[in-house]
Amino acid sequence: MQRVQTENLAWKSPSLRGESYAALAVFSALSAGAAVMGAVATNGATQRWYRRLKKPPFQPPKAVFGPVWTVLYGLIAVSGWRVWNQPAGMARSRALSWWAVQLGFNAAWSWLFFGKQRPRSALADVAALTVSVGGYMAAARKVDLPAAALVAPYLGWVCFASLLNEEIVRLNR
Repeated sequence: MQRVQTENLAWKSPSLRGESYAALAVFSALSAGAAVMGAVATNGATQRWYRRLKKPPFQPPKAVFGPVWTVLYGLIAVSGWRVWNQPAGMARSRALSWWAVQLGFNAAWSWLFFGKQRPRSALADVAALTVSVGGYMAAARKVDLPAAALVAPYLGWVCFASLLNEEIVRLNR
């Protein structure tokens, strides 16, 4: 059984070295980049296509998505930054790799669903996204428990998005 270092379990801020602020800016920019890619994929023509799709009754109002994703992208950035601030090692490298993988699947989903108008392909992507967020949480937990906890709402939302995506595919066969 692997021992978890107790100093990484506290809800304390990582040490704020000067380079740490730069790293926070990088993690924020990467998360914002994924958000921008998603926004670009949802242009006016795409919105018309989406409005014509049959959607499940539990589909949230359009106004919910922007605020939810803004908070989630912030949590994703801070979580990755917290992991980066931990001592270098295989566990940290593994967690940061999972962080990058989940962000890639996140950015790809909007392009598949909205940009390419391929809900079935997006469903495969969101399944991979769900697995990669879970992989990131498990890896981050070994390095910094708060970093893992920060993305728990993200995992919940991605599971909900998976259900929405699946229902849209089913209703629009």
